Amino acid sequence: MASFSEERFPLRVAFGTTGGPERRTDIVRLSSGYENRNQRTRHSWRRYDAGSGVRSVEDLVTVLHFFEARRGRLVGFRFRDPFDASSAVGGATPSAGDQPLGVGDGTTKEFSLAKRYGSGAAEYLRPIEKPVPGSVRVGVDGAAVMAGIVIDAAKGTVTFATAPAEGVVLTAGFEFDVPVRFDLDHLSINVAAFEAGDIPSIPLVEIRP
Repeated sequence: MASFSEERFPLRVAFGTTGGPERRTDIVRLSSGYENRNQRTRHSWRRYDAGSGVRSVEDLVTVLHFFEARRGRLVGFRFRDPFDASSAVGGATPSAGDQPLGVGDGTTKEFSLAKRYGSGAAEYLRPIEKPVPGSVRVGVDGAAVMAGIVIDAAKGTVTFATAPAEGVVLTAGFEFDVPVRFDLDHLSINVAAFEAGDIPSIPLVEIRP
């Protein structure tokens, strides 16, 4: 069985989830009162609790079926982050000039999608591995271009039939999902408790597929 499924977690439930990015920072407080801080990982990863998105018994059943098809924690899947799912600022409709894709060198044909956060020295480029199929728009020196391009929505890459010339600025716009898996192998559901307001916890964690 494949370790990742391109199927998306039910949108109706995803839109009500809680969660967001997590980082790991080691902090050592010195006797002088100053701190030494060290980032343990280059990229953040995201955690969600899909339980907060469950609004009905029908939603519970839908999640149960999805959980079984993924074999619990075994198989990863796509998840639409309700807070951050577009290359455009504020979640607007993506355009070809939203995000940097790379600069042509006359040789390289394949480029990886990424989303920029911040600017200058504080800029962070987040790899985007699961763009939504059909949503990617590519720009070459400011002009939208789609001919002669192959987009791999399973890997988040853009491949040009002919390598872009040296110095050509490449950009892209897209919607995207987060690759995640369930972070439990036992889904505990009680209909009576749910109807009484007891919402089950359904943790999801971002993975690198």
